[in-house]
Amino acid sequence: MKKLFVASLILSLSGAVLAAEPTAQQNKMKTCNADAAGKKGDERKAFMKECLSAKPAAEAPKMTQQDKMKKCNADASGKKGDERKAFMKECLSNK
Repeated sequence: MKKLFVASLILSLSGAVLAAEPTAQQNKMKTCNADAAGKKGDERKAFMKECLSAKPAAEAPKMTQQDKMKKCNADASGKKGDERKAFMKECLSNK
């Protein structure tokens, strides 16, 4: 009886794991498989190897607070008083 309980517990937990969101590697595999449609044999094998080993595109470097301040100051030229203050607040709060 105890073994049956443990087995059912393991099965229920494995079902929860399978229902989780796919990993980045699983998403990559799905995309590569879709892109490989129509390819067969060695051509498909070579394509999948290349596709799965490709690194994702690098994200653009994030702007530092100092860079953001310089850009906002340059964009605010010509504005004065409350208009400039409101513009700078909006500009600096954007991500």
